[in-house]
Amino acid sequence: MAPERKYISLDELKKHNKPGDLWISIQGKVYNVTDWVDEHPGGDAALLNLAGQDATDAFIAFHPGSAWHYLDRFFTGYHLEDFRVSEISKDYRKLANEFAKAGMFEKKEHVVVYSLFFVASLFALSVCGVLYSDSFWVHLVAGGILGFAWVQVSYLGHDSGHYNMMTTRGFNKMAQILIGNCLTGISIAWWKWTHNAHHIACNSLDHDPDLQHLPLFAVSSTLFRSITSRFYGRKLTFDSAARFFVSYQHITFYPVMCIARANLFLQTFLLLFSKRRVPDRALNILGIVVFWTWFPLLVSALPNWTERFLFVLVSFTVTSIQHIQFCLNHFSADVYVGPPKGNNWFEKQTSGTIDISCSAWMDWFHGGLQFQLEHHLFPRLPRCQLRKVSPLVRELCKKHGLPYRSLSFYEANVTTIRTLRDAAMQARNLLWDAVNTHG
Repeated sequence: MAPERKYISLDELKKHNKPGDLWISIQGKVYNVTDWVDEHPGGDAALLNLAGQDATDAFIAFHPGSAWHYLDRFFTGYHLEDFRVSEISKDYRKLANEFAKAGMFEKKEHVVVYSLFFVASLFALSVCGVLYSDSFWVHLVAGGILGFAWVQVSYLGHDSGHYNMMTTRGFNKMAQILIGNCLTGISIAWWKWTHNAHHIACNSLDHDPDLQHLPLFAVSSTLFRSITSRFYGRKLTFDSAARFFVSYQHITFYPVMCIARANLFLQTFLLLFSKRRVPDRALNILGIVVFWTWFPLLVSALPNWTERFLFVLVSFTVTSIQHIQFCLNHFSADVYVGPPKGNNWFEKQTSGTIDISCSAWMDWFHGGLQFQLEHHLFPRLPRCQLRKVSPLVRELCKKHGLPYRSLSFYEANVTTIRTLRDAAMQARNLLWDAVNTHG
C-alpha cells in the first residue's frame, strides 16, 4: 500500500522563505533547498528570491529536462495543499514543452562558429591597427574595433552563461573564462551572480541589481526612500549627492554610458576579492590577470599618452551601445518592490521587459537579445531561435491580456529618457526643497 500523502498549505510554505530555511514548491511537491543554496550553479539569488513560493515556471525556464531527477533528494515528503495551475502557466509550460520536443533548446545553428570567427577577426584587426600602423586615425579606429569586439564577444559570454554553448560543460566553462575574463576583463562569476538575480526578480527595485544604480540613476521615485537592496544587502542611500546626480540623469545618461565599462571592471574586482563564495574563484582571477596583462601591453604599444587615452576612451564609448541597449529593455518598463511571486512568473516578465523591433538583418547588432521578453521567458533558448518564437509569445500575451511592448530603437531611447526625466524632475523638486529649507 502506498504511503498516505502529507500536505502543507501555501501559507505554511510561505514561512520557509528566510536564509537557513528555504522551501520551494515545484509541480505541487515541496522541496527543502536550504543546504543546496551554496552549491546551486545558478547562485543563491534564485533560491532566496523564490523561497516560500511555487517555483515551477522558473525551474522550467532555467533548467533542462535532465535536471528534474536531481530534485528527489530535496523532497520533504510534503505536497502543496489545493495545488492549482493557472491557465497562463499551463500555456507557458505547453509552449516550453513544444520547443523542447522540437529540439530548439539545442539548435544553435552556426551562430557560435560565425560569432567566434567574427570576434577573432575583430580582435586581430584591432591589434594589427595598433602594432602595424603609425597613423593617429588608424589607432582610433582600432580602438573602436576593439570596443565593437567586446560588444560581440559579450553576446557569446551571455550564451555560455545561460546554456552550454560548447559541446560539453567542461569546454563551456573554458569558453566562459576565455570570453569573459580573458578577453573582456569582466568576470563570468560576477555576470552569473547579477544576471541570474536580474532574470528571477526582473525590475524589482530592491531585488534586481540591474536597476540599482544610485547615486547616478533612479528609474523610480520609490528609490528616493533609500530602500534596502536585498541583492547587495545594504541600503541604497538617496542622499544629497544622489538627489543632485539624479536631478540631471536624463542629461548625463549617455555620457555615463560611455565610461560605464569602468564600473564593470570595478564590480568584478569587488566580487572576486570579497568574502562571498565565488565558484571557480582562482580560475576567474587567473582570467582577469590575463586580461590586465594583454590590454595594458596593447595600449602601451601606442606612441604617446594622448593616443593611449583616446584609444581607451573610444573603445569604451563603442561598448556604451550595448549598455544603452540593455537599459532600454528595462528602464522604462514597470517596476515593483519585493521578491517575485511564483504564481505570476509570466506576468512579471511581460511587465518588466520591452522588446526592440528591427529588421532581421539587424539581429547581429542587438545580438538577438532585442527579443527581451522571449529571452526572459525562455533564457535557455539560443538567440537564433528568439525571432522564430516571437509570434507565439505575442499570441500568448494577447490571449491572456498581457502587455507585449515592442518599440523601435529610437522610440525606446525616447521612452527611456522620458522615464529618467520624470524621476529627475521629482528629485529636482526635492533638491530645491532641501536648498530652500537649509538656506
